Amino acid sequence: MWDQFVEKSKNGTFLFKRDFMDYHKHTYTDHSFLIYKNDKLISLFPANIIGDKIFSHSGLTYGGLVLPIESKFTDVLNILRSLLIDFSNNDIKNVLFKITPHIYSSSPSSELDYILFKVGSKLIKRDLMSVINLKNYHISKDRINGYKRGLKSNLVIKEVSDFEDFWNNLLSPNLLNKYSVNPVHSCQEISLLKSRFAKNIRQFNVYYLNKLVAGTTIFETKTTAHVQYTASNDLKNKTGSLDYLFYSLIKNEFNNKQFFDFGISNIPGSNFINEGLLYWKEGFGSRSITHDFYEISTSCHSDLNHLIKEKPFYDLLD
Repeated sequence: MWDQFVEKSKNGTFLFKRDFMDYHKHTYTDHSFLIYKNDKLISLFPANIIGDKIFSHSGLTYGGLVLPIESKFTDVLNILRSLLIDFSNNDIKNVLFKITPHIYSSSPSSELDYILFKVGSKLIKRDLMSVINLKNYHISKDRINGYKRGLKSNLVIKEVSDFEDFWNNLLSPNLLNKYSVNPVHSCQEISLLKSRFAKNIRQFNVYYLNKLVAGTTIFETKTTAHVQYTASNDLKNKTGSLDYLFYSLIKNEFNNKQFFDFGISNIPGSNFINEGLLYWKEGFGSRSITHDFYEISTSCHSDLNHLIKEKPFYDLLD
């Protein structure tokens, strides 16, 4: 059921506020929206609220407006205007937008980027993502040699539906020991997501002499395979477990995708890039693209009225 019917604008766009991220409700106060036009769903805006600020949902790796492939520039403009008017009317001062990286779009779409720029939004953060174009890439000799060590070690890759072994014996201990942090998702949360999106969340484990030595959690979309989590034990250099795993996934399991996204290489809790990790990813053929974060004042909704000048197309040809 909808939490709240919010507002209907003159252009026929109207909003429903609804909690999307129930599994994150203990961490974030959800403030998400379904956006309709003339009774047709035209967009989603997953979001959370802190004080007088709205965030593209902090519990999601990527965010922004979720749009269908048929969306036009004026649709995006009207959606943003309706959201900002509602936020302003409810004493929300600012909105932080995560821009959805282009590799997750089914077709080129930078309307939101353009609109945010034109109304003076502030670029407040820019992450560096390592992405492989799976139609044109080169794997280095170092990574190929690591893959060959995996072959000699008789490593076995298995796709599993249970996350407990990987979470409890590799991922969580590694993050705690190296960075004193826990995975963003608990084992229970990732298992819940898997039950809801069985084909999109996949766990691949690597075994050496029947013992788990490495693994990765992949979030799969229509265009892209995204590495959400990766971990291994101290045998990774001897056995080549991670090289073997990712070489196999890139060359075989996900070769039908357009992109393979390794994610960012920041040292947790800092603004620094982990040079060794970035070098390792680049060895598989990845190159860097940016993930941008903008902050916009809700009071600028009136500025959106001046982005388009109504003039018949044929008049422009005269």
